[in-house]
Amino acid sequence: MIRIVIAEDQGMLLGAMKSLLSMEEDMEVVGLAKNGEEALQLVKEQQPDICIMDIEMPIMTGLDAAEALQNIADCKIIILTTFARPGYFERARKAGVRGYLLKDSPIEELVHSIRVIMDGRRIFAPELVDFVYEDDSANPLTERESQVLELVAEGKTTKEIAAELFLSAGTVRNYISTILDKLGVGNRIEAISRFKEKGWNK
Repeated sequence: MIRIVIAEDQGMLLGAMKSLLSMEEDMEVVGLAKNGEEALQLVKEQQPDICIMDIEMPIMTGLDAAEALQNIADCKIIILTTFARPGYFERARKAGVRGYLLKDSPIEELVHSIRVIMDGRRIFAPELVDFVYEDDSANPLTERESQVLELVAEGKTTKEIAAELFLSAGTVRNYISTILDKLGVGNRIEAISRFKEKGWNK
């Protein structure tokens, strides 16, 4: 029996997936979560074979949960999402996700994917793979600019970043100004969000 946890913040979709997967003779839904944090807890408690996760969920996203589960559970993660973004796909791949499917796929495709993944293979929606290879965007930031932005993302102040990188506060401010300009954003929070969305963070 394939034991499954489903994490999805839309209640109707969560219930529908549970009902449809439970109709399969070799599948059992052992837990339902409405955010990444609940999914993390359920996977630790239930030790399922598969965890199907949405990306955009409150409290903790599906990608954050997948990254957190990477080294602590022997559970295969399938991301099921409406978002065909290359940055998301790259993060999912780095987190060891075994499947990445789009929500408008038929349920038969999800069922087939679960069985294929249980056989040790990976499955990624062809539309998604095509989309990723069409996107030729590379990280426009230099290594030092990326380093500065990662420290900003950690919540460090300009002064703390300057001390850590042996720079003056003015130089750090110049770096941040250049980063915002290169990423085409208006503030640090938008810069961090765009950097992560594109999968440019290490």
